[in-house]
Amino acid sequence: MSAALNRLKFAWLEITGLCNEFCDHCYADSSPKGTHGTMTVEDWLHVIDQLADIGALDVQFIGGEPTLYPHLPELIEHAHGAGLGIEVFSNLTHVREPLWETFKACGVKLATSYYSDTAEQHDEVTRLRGSHKRTRANITKALDLGIPLRGGVVTVRPDQRAREGLQDLLNLGVEQVGGDRTRAFGRASEGAAPTVTDLCGHCAHEKCAIGPDGGVWPCVLGRFLTLGNVLQAPLAEIWGGEQMARVTADIAVVHGPGAQSCTPPQFLPMCGPCGPCVPSVGHCDPREADAVAEATTIGTPA
Repeated sequence: MSAALNRLKFAWLEITGLCNEFCDHCYADSSPKGTHGTMTVEDWLHVIDQLADIGALDVQFIGGEPTLYPHLPELIEHAHGAGLGIEVFSNLTHVREPLWETFKACGVKLATSYYSDTAEQHDEVTRLRGSHKRTRANITKALDLGIPLRGGVVTVRPDQRAREGLQDLLNLGVEQVGGDRTRAFGRASEGAAPTVTDLCGHCAHEKCAIGPDGGVWPCVLGRFLTLGNVLQAPLAEIWGGEQMARVTADIAVVHGPGAQSCTPPQFLPMCGPCGPCVPSVGHCDPREADAVAEATTIGTPA
C-alpha cells in the first residue's frame, strides 16, 4: 500500500533497551543489561522532525524503561514543540521530580503495566523488589497531578490475581484499564523464532516502531520484520518504500486484509479493532468481537 493511501499517523519510539525490571514476558527482551543503542539524541530529534513533516499525529516513548533514558525530557519537549501528541509507556518506578514537570508542561499522557493487587505477585513478575509500591504510588501521583493515565494488566501466570489487579487500578481512579495475555515474543517466546502468524495483521497500518539502533518495524512486536533504518535513509523513503511493500504483502498473505487476531491493547488503543479484554478472557477474535464486546470491554479506548 502506498504512503498516500496509508498515512503514517503514529510511531513507537523505543529510545532504550535498558530497564530496571526483568519480566519473563518482556516482548522487547529488555533488562538491566540493556543499552540505549546507537541512536544519538540528535538522531532521535531528527526522527521526530521527520514524523512531524510526514504528518504524524502522535508518538509513544517506550523501552526498555524510557524514564531511564537521560534525554527523555529533551525528546518530549521537542515532540511537543513539533505539535505531536505524546504518551510515555513506563513502569512508573523511576520518575524523578523534574520529569513530572515535563509531563505536565507538555501535556504528556502515561501508560503503565500492572500485574496484581498484591505486592508479592507484582514484584515476582517484574523481578524488582518494591516495584509494586513505587508503581502504585506514582499512579496516584500522576492522577493527582491531572496527568492522563491508562493501565494494562497482562496475565502471565495461572494463579495471578489479574482481575483483582485490574479492579485495584479502577479503585485508584484509572479510568481506562485493559487486559492482555502473554505474547510469544522476546523472552516470552522461550527461544522460539517469531513468525508472521503470531502478529495481528494490523502491522504497518498507519503506524510503525523505531528501535534504539534506528531500525523501522511494522509494530513493536514485529521487530523481526525490518522496513528500513533511519540511520541509512529518510523515514519518508522508508514509509511506503519497496521493502515495506514486501513486508506488508507477506503479512497480508497470512492474515488477509485487516487485523485477524487479537492485538495487545496495552500498547496503544488504536492498534487493533477490539476494545481491551479483561484478563479472564482466554482469547479474543476480532471476527467475534461484536458478540463479546459488552462482556470484554472496560473503559473507552482513546
